[in-house]
Formats: sequence, structure tokens, C-alpha cells
Amino acid sequence: MNRVRTRFAPSPTGRMHVGNLRTALYAYLIAKHQGGDFILRIEDTDQERFMEEALEIIYRTLKKTGLVHDEGPDKDGGYGPYVQSERNENGLYQKYAQQLIEQGDAYYCFCTPERLESLKSSVSDKEIGIYDKHCLGLSKEEVQARLAAGEPHVIRFNMPTEGTTTFHDDIYGNITVTNEELEDLILIKTDGYPTYNFANVVDDHLMGITHVVRGNEYLSSAPKYNRIYEAFGWEIPTYVHCPLITNEEHQKLSKRSGHSSYEDLLEQGFLSEAIVNFVALLGWSPSENREIYSLEELVEAFDYRHMSKSPAVFDMVKLKWMNGEYLKAMDEEAFYQMALPWLEKAISREVDFRKIAKMVQTRIEVFPEIPEMVDFFQEVLPYEISMYAHKKMKCTPQTALTVLEEVLPLLKGQEDYGNDALFACLNSYTKEQGYKTGYVMWPIRTALSGKQMTPAGATEIMEVIGKEESLRRIRQAIQKLREDSQEIG
Repeated sequence: MNRVRTRFAPSPTGRMHVGNLRTALYAYLIAKHQGGDFILRIEDTDQERFMEEALEIIYRTLKKTGLVHDEGPDKDGGYGPYVQSERNENGLYQKYAQQLIEQGDAYYCFCTPERLESLKSSVSDKEIGIYDKHCLGLSKEEVQARLAAGEPHVIRFNMPTEGTTTFHDDIYGNITVTNEELEDLILIKTDGYPTYNFANVVDDHLMGITHVVRGNEYLSSAPKYNRIYEAFGWEIPTYVHCPLITNEEHQKLSKRSGHSSYEDLLEQGFLSEAIVNFVALLGWSPSENREIYSLEELVEAFDYRHMSKSPAVFDMVKLKWMNGEYLKAMDEEAFYQMALPWLEKAISREVDFRKIAKMVQTRIEVFPEIPEMVDFFQEVLPYEISMYAHKKMKCTPQTALTVLEEVLPLLKGQEDYGNDALFACLNSYTKEQGYKTGYVMWPIRTALSGKQMTPAGATEIMEVIGKEESLRRIRQAIQKLREDSQEIG
């Protein structure tokens, strides 16, 4: 059996779409699962949409996600160049197009844009235009004369018009189309560049690609590719078409959705490892009942035959959950370094950021949740005294006022503001009064934070903000409760 060789062949036109990332990941996993090679090829034949910075995005994304290519523009494995514009410079695609012309499988087409426009018609509210092989009947002499005159032209593949073409995809099975549906696709454009379709076939053959992985939007093009392979007498690779990815409303992912590209997700505070894990499950189901996989574990477990034909739903809730699991498992120091910029957004006073980072690590799903969760360390924002009410703990604003007034002198006399010492002090008071722990801690925590939900308990908060700030906040709360209670009364 031939050594498995897959390729990721992105066009450098912008950020990497989640669908493209999944294609790269699946191509990588198919190769590595079977001990094969993963090749990076840059498809820049669309010069109008080419973006120089997009090349850097491609390299950066593959590096961050761990999808290390074995061959590519920066790693020649003997099949280079790996950039299509560079391959085009030595007339590579022209040479193969000429071979097809000589065989009678391709021909020069001189039709103007206006004539091509006139061939279009509306079918079911869609505008389509099937080329009518107008230039196929030109004599060799006429073709040479028009070429010599520098007349703009393309080279088209001569598709059969009768019979059928069947191709096999390892996910979708055998698919048969009637040949009259196959338009004479363009191989070489007027600018001398090959089309995506033609360059793909030539490069995949010359680079020994055994498995072609791509989105199922290319299913309809596969019969055309097969016709080109057969015209050359080349072996047809194994096709693996990936299912569509939709949003929660079952619509195609769009840039407006905010989660259509890998970099969008990074900017939203997701970890690269979590994104890769999540994307792997968009269309593939592992044989065992688990969802958290490292890249190495994915390589071991990935069997592309378990891919689905049905569209995969990009579930943001699930991605957030998965990201939260990765955050919990992170090394404490690594988490702190990544959380620090978000902590500094919300807190400018001098506090122990490491302690706060430890508090939030198991409570957030994405980093941007941090500022709103910890902003009370900076200051207590306005809140209603109804927040002191807690049915389960039998707390009311009135009982809260009593507790705060009683604990204030105790906390004022407390020298050690470490968490354990503070808890021991308040626990002693709780037992003396015959109160339950929550009955005392709830009003103190509310006074310190002005929030119903905090990433830490009352004594942990006091340890971080210190004695002076803790006492100031409790005094303010007492004053607020007294004033508001009088207004209500």
C-alpha cells in the first residue's frame, strides 16, 4: 500500500475559516493516524484576492494548533515548489494543458465575456450558463492565427456530453451524474494562471497525494476532477468530503456570526487546544464515549470512516463548556499568565492577582468572563439592599444589618487577615450566637462585593482586599442598610 499523503491547500485570502481549519485537522489526522505525511500547499492562483498577511495567518494558525506539516514552502520534501504561483512560473500547468489539447481532451476558447453572458439563463430563480463548446470546432489554422494575434483566450476541458460519470467518496459512497451536466471547465485563465480545479488535480498527482480531504461543497466538482485524472491516465485519489458546518440556526457560518474563523475564537478568549478538540468533533464521532481529546489522542483515535454525512452544528454553548474544562486542567502558572491581562482590565488597585486568578480558574469558561466576575475587587458598584435577602439562609436586610454591626468590632480587632484566621474568628462568633455559617457569611460577602455570585467566599475576599478596605466596605454597607431601611420604614 502507498504511504498515505494528505495535503492542506489554503488560499491566502484572509483569516482561517473554521471549515478550513477542520479540513486541515482532518487531513493531518488521516495522515498521522496511518504514519503518513501532511503537506502544506499554498493555492494563490486567485491573484485578485491574494493577501500577503494571510500567508502569515496560515503559518501562525498551523503552528498554534500543532498541525505541523512535513512538507511545504518552508520544508521542501522533493515535490516543490509548494506555492502554485511559483509552480506556474516554469510553465508547469501550461505543459499539462497542452498535453490535453494534443490528446483532444482540451481546446482553446476565445469567447468574449459578452458572448458568455449571453449564454446565461434563469432556472428556478438561479442564473446558470452552460458553455456551448462554440470554440471546439475551430480549425488548427484559425486557432494559431488568433493566438499569434494575441487574442485573449482560455483553455477549456472537453467534457463528454453523453453517458454518465460515477465517482466514489469514502463518506458519501458512489455518486453518479449525467455527463450533460458537466460543463467544459476552464483549465487555464486569460491571465495564464491555472484555475483552482486544474491546478488541484495536477498538483495532487505530482505530489503523490493519496487522500483528498475537503468540504462537501466540492462534491459536485469531483466528477470533473475524475475526468481530468482519466484523461491523463492517472490514479484517482481517495476522496473524503467533510459535512457542512452550520450555526445554531442551521445556517452557514458567516463572518458576522463572530465565530467563523480561528482567530475570532482566540480573540473571544478560547484556548487553541479547546478549539482543535471541538472542531475535531464537528462531523466526526469517536468510537468511545468521551469528548475531551488532546491532539495526540485524536491522532490515535481518528478513523475518518466514522465521519457523518449530516451537517455539523457549531454549538457555542458546547465549545464554552469544553473550553472551561481545559481551563480547569491548565497549569496554575500558565493560567495566571493568560488571565493577568483580563484581571488588569478590571482591577487597578494593588492586590494579589495570583490569588484572584486561582479563584476564577474553575469558575470561568472563557477569559472575557473574568472582568465582570472580579470587578468588585476594584470597587463595589451600586446595588439594591434586597440582595441581602436569602430565603434558604433566613437572611433579610434587617438580619444582615444586625450581623454586620456585630462583626464590625470583631474584624476591627482582628490582626491576622489571612483566610484561615478570619474564618476562625467569624466561626467562633457564629457558634457563640447560635447562628448558621451562611447566616453570617452571606451578608459579609454581599457587603464586600455587592454581588450575589462571587468566585470566592467572604474571608477569601477580605484576605485579598486587606483589613482597611474590608472594614471600609462593611461600614458603607451598614450605612446603606440603615438609610434604606429607614426609607422603607
